[in-house]
Amino acid sequence: MSEPHADPAHAEADPERYPEAEAIAKAAKEAFQASQLVDGAERTKALRAMRGVLEESREVVLEANREDVEAARPTTSPALLSRLTLTPEKFASMLDGISDVAALPSPTDVITYATELDEGLELYRVSCPIGVLLVIFEARPEVVVNIAALGVKSGNAAILKGGKESARTTKVLARLIAQALSTTQLPSTYIQAIETREEVGGLLQQDKYIDLVIPRGSNALVRSIQNGTRIPVMGHADGLCAVYLDESADVGKAVGVVVDSKTNYPSACNSAETLLVHEALLNTVWPSVAEALLASSVTLLCDKPSLAVLHSLPTFVPHASSVLPAPPDAYTTEHLSLTLSVKTVPSVHAAIAFVNAHSSHHTDAIVTENDAAARAWVRGVDSAGAFVNASTRFADGYRYGFGTEVGISTGRIHARGPVGLEGLVVYKYVMRSTSGKGHAVADFGSGNGGGGGGGGKVYRHKRIEDPVLPYA
Repeated sequence: MSEPHADPAHAEADPERYPEAEAIAKAAKEAFQASQLVDGAERTKALRAMRGVLEESREVVLEANREDVEAARPTTSPALLSRLTLTPEKFASMLDGISDVAALPSPTDVITYATELDEGLELYRVSCPIGVLLVIFEARPEVVVNIAALGVKSGNAAILKGGKESARTTKVLARLIAQALSTTQLPSTYIQAIETREEVGGLLQQDKYIDLVIPRGSNALVRSIQNGTRIPVMGHADGLCAVYLDESADVGKAVGVVVDSKTNYPSACNSAETLLVHEALLNTVWPSVAEALLASSVTLLCDKPSLAVLHSLPTFVPHASSVLPAPPDAYTTEHLSLTLSVKTVPSVHAAIAFVNAHSSHHTDAIVTENDAAARAWVRGVDSAGAFVNASTRFADGYRYGFGTEVGISTGRIHARGPVGLEGLVVYKYVMRSTSGKGHAVADFGSGNGGGGGGGGKVYRHKRIEDPVLPYA
């Protein structure tokens, strides 16, 4: 593969050598600050303008992408090439994502807590944008539009860096987005795209201006960025998703869920890479699932029990080259292809323990007819997604109803799973005094806040019903 396995986090970041990195970050912060008085109607207008310009320039974008694909083909893996290719179907879905985001409620200015501290003294917790996002991604050019749409709607400015294999497409998309924004009140630097590794290295040092880094791509890419910046990083590394066939699994559901999880889009991060089979199913459900997978051209890397069963089947011989012993690293490998690792387990609790030890905490599914097993799975699996009788491929912002997503987070702080609009806001506390003389802490008794005053007032802490945002 090309650039995705480079180390952008450790690219030369000397601010004197690359002053443009600071200039880019500063411009993004200024654009963010200037945009905070732009209302929701204007942001919706900007999204519609983006869709219109992109729709009119469809062939220009697709031609740039064809050039990227042909240039990358000799040195790029099939999985990455699949992600790089912007098909007409992907293009249409990309445009639909803009409209879906535009139609969603604004995630900002939402009151999540409101209380009266004293007569005429009110406290509100209100959602607000994070600030400036630096999004670094591999291959998939539609990410440019996804991030731009989410940034416009959520009030966050964004700086985007795609892999060099998608440089032509990214450049065209960024130019068209800027063209669309120029017809609105949003600054032209609100969404920016950069091209070089050196710029990335410099930007990762700009914690004064950039508020969050979101890497989308390989494990190597994500970890290099996490290790090379002081800016908070939100993202996921490998997409090591598993499907577990419980002792009570229905054979029809098992075949449907497993085949879809593996074959619907093998190079996606929500594609299943491991199949766990309860030992009681080895001679019943497992052969049917295996035959369906083999019929879909899936290569199976099996442990000894599951392999022995397939060797005994009359239909095994034609598929012998596609059924292999699992190597030691089979269960920690993100295949991103039509390859599936298979492991036999004795119980749902063993399956949960295996997933928690070997998965990347992305999305894991169980196929079961037993509510107790389903409950154990949902409560016990330590992943962003815990599914019951459903394909892992459902782990997607569009399918969740988020319009689109900025990425998948497997972290445990702030946002988890597909990150849509709600994952791109934090909150601030707004306090308002309507008293004629204002309010001072010295008027209240000393309490637990430290330093209190000598006054005799007591805090009310009375919840405000049906609060209305002040200064909206």
